[in-house]
Amino acid sequence: MDGLDGQTNPFLDLDQGEAIQAYYIWIDGSGQALRGKTKTILKKTMDPKDLPIWNFDGSSTNQSLGENSDIYIKPVACFKDPFRRGDNILVMCETLDHEGNVHPTNKRNSCFANMEKCKDLHPWFGIEQEYTMFDYTGVHPYGWPANGYPGPQGPYYCGVGSDKVKGRKIVEAHYRACLYAGIKIAGSNAEVMPSQWEYQVGPCEGIEMGDHLWVSRWILQRIAEEFNVVISFDPKPIPGDWNGAGCHTNISTQPMREDGGYPEIIKAIELMGEKHVEHIISYDPSGGEDNKRRLTGLHETASIDKFSYGVAHRGASVRIPRQVEADGKGYFEDRRPSSNSDPYVVTNRIIRTICLGE
Repeated sequence: MDGLDGQTNPFLDLDQGEAIQAYYIWIDGSGQALRGKTKTILKKTMDPKDLPIWNFDGSSTNQSLGENSDIYIKPVACFKDPFRRGDNILVMCETLDHEGNVHPTNKRNSCFANMEKCKDLHPWFGIEQEYTMFDYTGVHPYGWPANGYPGPQGPYYCGVGSDKVKGRKIVEAHYRACLYAGIKIAGSNAEVMPSQWEYQVGPCEGIEMGDHLWVSRWILQRIAEEFNVVISFDPKPIPGDWNGAGCHTNISTQPMREDGGYPEIIKAIELMGEKHVEHIISYDPSGGEDNKRRLTGLHETASIDKFSYGVAHRGASVRIPRQVEADGKGYFEDRRPSSNSDPYVVTNRIIRTICLGE
């Protein structure tokens, strides 16, 4: 574990007076990576409206040219900082251009606007974030043999034991840090491929889903720094007979959750089927190219070229849980979003289809 001579950094025990460190986080021009920097503020707050708009060099994040490099960051959500602790905070931000308009890489703004349009339906989301651990090179899966591959998939899913599970300390640290921060983390488990894990965030209503998932990703990568481990959100990190990584998205509206809501679930799923291509384009930052490597019809996926749904069917595009069918109400799971998807884009596309008729 990195740190000052392998120990906890003693300088973090120093009193910081009335000053508070606010760590501003934003999504860079790739649509996948997070950036961040710290600002000193003098007022204890968890309200983003109390925080000033700041700026950064967009030419270094693929968001502007050097001759007009300033990009503004506007605070939109605050969380407790599990690393600095005390009154220090993590701040999720939107990006604005030099004139204060929504930046082209800012996908949250339109998502928020559409969530507001259908807020009376109370859309809830729960996202299952899969990821893979690599060693410090970012090339070799963490804990895999130096030469060759581990044994075939089978014993690793929800497994226990050093021969089956790698990186549990990171997973446990991430879970606790998310709880401390106020992230709505709901669970975690080891996945089918060794060194691959999943955690779940939700239920979250509306725009809250994207805010919580993005900050949970930042916390995960920040914790992995301490262990000199690289976190990959690649949807097919290892080619061949290994499971890919997704961001299965669970969806419901209030009418679906009420007694007799099952027909509303079927109606929404069929609407999504009519917009399959549009959803695939929105479900990874490359417009579907990344997901092509994952959505093959194998390894618990449906084919990227064909929409399907079924009860308890993990090889379908959309799965209806068995209990939901039995209860006649509840939610459904869209299994198509990739692990590197933008939750603002994914939830926005879903709402546009099932609530706004777009």
